[in-house]
Amino acid sequence: MAQETAPEAQGASAELVAYISTLAPETDSASTIRSLLAAGADVHARWESGATALHLAAARGNQQAVTEFLRAGAQWNAIDDVSKSVGEYARENGHEELYAFLVDEGVRTEFLLMALGASATDAYEEEEEVDEAEAPELVQDAADSKPAQASAHPSNADYLFRPLTFSEGRILDADKNGVMMGWEAPLMERHAAVIAPTPGLSVLNVGFGLGLIDTELQFLKPAKHTIIEAHPDVYAQMLREGWDKKPGVRILFGRWQDVLGDLEAYDGIFFDTFGEYYDDLKAFHEHLPNILNQDGIYSFFNGLAGTNSFFHDVACGLAEADLREMGLETKYIELVVDELGNETWRGVRRPYYSLPIYRLPVCKFEEF
Repeated sequence: MAQETAPEAQGASAELVAYISTLAPETDSASTIRSLLAAGADVHARWESGATALHLAAARGNQQAVTEFLRAGAQWNAIDDVSKSVGEYARENGHEELYAFLVDEGVRTEFLLMALGASATDAYEEEEEVDEAEAPELVQDAADSKPAQASAHPSNADYLFRPLTFSEGRILDADKNGVMMGWEAPLMERHAAVIAPTPGLSVLNVGFGLGLIDTELQFLKPAKHTIIEAHPDVYAQMLREGWDKKPGVRILFGRWQDVLGDLEAYDGIFFDTFGEYYDDLKAFHEHLPNILNQDGIYSFFNGLAGTNSFFHDVACGLAEADLREMGLETKYIELVVDELGNETWRGVRRPYYSLPIYRLPVCKFEEF
């Protein structure tokens, strides 16, 4: 039976794609698409350049078609052969309202999936193409990876028990993933100013790395400056640099999950760990009502899906929704990121940020 109906299904799929090519944003397309899907058209079929029917409908700007495909099981986070998302197809063709609709759909879907324990949030990041001339030893790693399935970061346990390399203003892990890099310095300066706007405050930074934000915080003269760092190599570097003797500094060596009992309430909190996933960030957010003063300010390094604008917008929306559940309102300060050329990422397994605008989160408790 399957073999007998296959040609009919293929014909329906071809007819579906042909129909999509005729659509305008205002076309009443729902009934026709339902009929073609009922006739066996495959909503998951791939067409030119690996585009799905959802990609093609997004490019045409037809929200009815997009809605029908989503209802039929199309993946909102599908990518084509060059890792272009559905949202990008909409935006590149000038359909901003549809782009916003797709972002909202992604947030809604992920929020539901997270409630069910099946979120795809940590799979937003795609494996980046590696230049064989620049890093030949990494090409096989990239070839073996699975786009849209592999996270941008290794597991936290592996990261903490493997050595780090400190060189030329950056930290790389054993797999040549960028842990922290000097290009972030201007962003860290702004983060510090956001969470410590006046001297004499009590601040907490989760994740020391290169010490970029902590150096800026010292200039702002907090009364108490607590730093959590879990990697033994970074902790040893902190001690070599004398951070345990700097004014007001208290270092807690360990994972943030293991030192919660040593935390106080802070006026400003910054979060930037490596080797953890969105679920870990969300878990930290659940503790904010207990460790952030009522008039305090929280921020985090916003590298969420930092190599794809559509997935980044969805991830920001999801973080915003999660923080709202904790009683925090989130606003973003948009900062232009200097062009990060190939030289910045030379020898790094994959870039972890490539967007032209950085959205710095400023999170405060909502006023009732």
